[in-house]
Amino acid sequence: MTSIAIVGAGPRLGLAVARTFGSNGFDVALISRSREKLEGLVGTLASEDITAAAFPADVLDRDALTQALKDAAARFGGIDVLEYSPAGVLGTVLMTAPAETEPAHVQQQIEFHLYGAIAATQAVLPTMREAGTGTLLYTTSAGSINPEPLIANVNAAMAALRNWAVNLHKELDGTGIQAAHVGIDVAIGTAFLPHIPVAEPEEIAPVYWELHTTHRDQAERVFRL
Repeated sequence: MTSIAIVGAGPRLGLAVARTFGSNGFDVALISRSREKLEGLVGTLASEDITAAAFPADVLDRDALTQALKDAAARFGGIDVLEYSPAGVLGTVLMTAPAETEPAHVQQQIEFHLYGAIAATQAVLPTMREAGTGTLLYTTSAGSINPEPLIANVNAAMAALRNWAVNLHKELDGTGIQAAHVGIDVAIGTAFLPHIPVAEPEEIAPVYWELHTTHRDQAERVFRL
């Protein structure tokens, strides 16, 4: 049996990725802060004959995040794929322009994006190394590649995650484990900024399946319309 853990699972991209993997026989572990929202997603997936379970945890609480992933691995007999995209990619609501950014503004986002991703990876990577297989996927907005001044602090943290993910891909090359960064250069479902096009989650989700299956040599994919 194969399984995917989706950290930051929500009703848009997280659900679409869950459906994509679930429809291909994967069990789905859903991780985010709200048990109520997760249970709703579990019910939606169950109605589509996809086995899923909720594991509430806040990515800022790294002990809780680690435990949630361990519980998911115990429930499903291991984690074959980790997808990390907390809070719909953009994270918390505090966003600052470059000249207004203070160190604390970036630190908050670093905790959310980079440190959370590292903690999640540490929870699943040792078992993947033992098995000689696995997939680690990390999602940011395209501001990690082409920064947007309105969200400079978020972009800085996401750029750090992108750099770390690409480095991890290089380190794991030849081990059977795929690590890759997914940059999303669109708004998901709803317009965020007037000059950014909108795509539906179902248009984006196949990128994750391809990185897991047919594009395991790629360290990065950027989704654009």
